[in-house]
Amino acid sequence: MELINATKMTAGYTLGLERSCRESLIVAIKGTFSIPKDGERLALADEQLPLVLADEFEGEPGRSAPAREADFALRKARCDVLLRGSAYAPSGRPAVRVPVGLSVGAWRKTFAVVGDRVWARTFGGVTAGPPAPFVRKSISYCDAYGGVDDHDPDPSRHVWFMRNPVGRGFRTRSHAGLDGIAMPSCEEIGRPVEVPGENYVPMSFGPVGRYWSPRVGYAGTYDEKWQASRFPFLPVDFDEQYYQAAPSDQQIAYPADRLRVRMVNLTPDGIRDFELPKFEAPVHFFRRDGGVETQVAVLDTIVFEPDREMMSLVWRAARPLRRSAFEIAEILVGKPDRQWWIRRDEVEEPISEGTAEPVDESSHARPG
Repeated sequence: MELINATKMTAGYTLGLERSCRESLIVAIKGTFSIPKDGERLALADEQLPLVLADEFEGEPGRSAPAREADFALRKARCDVLLRGSAYAPSGRPAVRVPVGLSVGAWRKTFAVVGDRVWARTFGGVTAGPPAPFVRKSISYCDAYGGVDDHDPDPSRHVWFMRNPVGRGFRTRSHAGLDGIAMPSCEEIGRPVEVPGENYVPMSFGPVGRYWSPRVGYAGTYDEKWQASRFPFLPVDFDEQYYQAAPSDQQIAYPADRLRVRMVNLTPDGIRDFELPKFEAPVHFFRRDGGVETQVAVLDTIVFEPDREMMSLVWRAARPLRRSAFEIAEILVGKPDRQWWIRRDEVEEPISEGTAEPVDESSHARPG
């Protein structure tokens, strides 16, 4: 099988397994764009990021926050909106607390980023120590409320905060030993972290771990019954919500129109306000029997990386296979011009990569 990429972006394919035990051919298209500054328009970056083939972490896998998730989910019912970056104090003046915000269309999320601080011992227990001023501070689930209460010498009594087991500040029983321990630096606006053991909401813009709650609950049941009757296929109670990498409050409907993007205190200049144009990403599957099937890939992942002045969009198409991947001879990604289709019909071998912009609405479609 050959993939013909008629875009200036990155494209690739793989096989995915449906819950029904049927295989699907997954095509992912990833475009990397420069984040516009005031008065600029969104434009493709000179360097196109590769597709992420396996989950990447900020530190030790499983013990740190996910940095980027693999780009080859089978499908997503909604669009994940993610951001990897830092909070910047307004005007570059050191601050102890900075509100950050991100909005895409009607969707919006805000929280506070606080300077470094530790739990301090008091007569009544422990309290939040004073935060240190900062100009720039990274945003991560590692810095949000959560973690593991492993203070008890008996490992069987250790407790994980499953909404964010890589965070910090969580303690269920004794507050002994907390004096001087680092506190979370990302928290809800209007509900600061003040008491260990409270059920605070972990605040970040990044992907949630695959084994975190509630995401792990969508993965299904892998027990002896599954081993005896379903292995190596997905369990019958597998839920495709598991494929969503963003927390539920960062999932939006597939973008169907132009959307306004606004970032607050996520760049040194304070505010970024720009438009996300409407894109189309057609995928053509050429069957070995001579037929052609066309899908419009859906935009289901938006990742902002303002510290690097870039963002990436991922479109996805999944084509169920009747027998095997050998039934598909070629995959064409993008919208080449009319002459491409004419030349293709005149030659037996596929032509070389085109240069058309596949996601530009003004691109030519295949002639009828």
